Amino acid sequence: MDQGHPYPRHDAIVSIGVGIILTVITCGIYGLFWNYKQMEVLNAWLGRREYDFVTWLVLSIITCGIFAVYYEYKMAKGINEVQEKNGFHVNNDLALICLLLSVFGLGIVSIAIQQADINNFYGENPDL
Repeated sequence: MDQGHPYPRHDAIVSIGVGIILTVITCGIYGLFWNYKQMEVLNAWLGRREYDFVTWLVLSIITCGIFAVYYEYKMAKGINEVQEKNGFHVNNDLALICLLLSVFGLGIVSIAIQQADINNFYGENPDL
């Protein structure tokens, strides 16, 4: 991929402000796409197919969102693993923060925080 990154930078970097605005404007539809992209990026950086969008979506619907809360926690742990493996700053509280935000209905904030860490994989964090 580009400059030693396992996933193309231009596909992985998302402006957090734009992501939040598009998610709100599209009544959550962009948020689904945003989650899909984050799963693809994490799978590439981890070198395995750990996160599956279809499984996440189906099980989240069947469990009335409970699985989505678990997945926010799980994805945060995956981000921590990438951070550790690549010598990036590790946010040790990320999983707990994402879990609590999701439990209290602030999943979009959890996604935004995770995106900030994913953007840091590429050495930047566009406008918040």
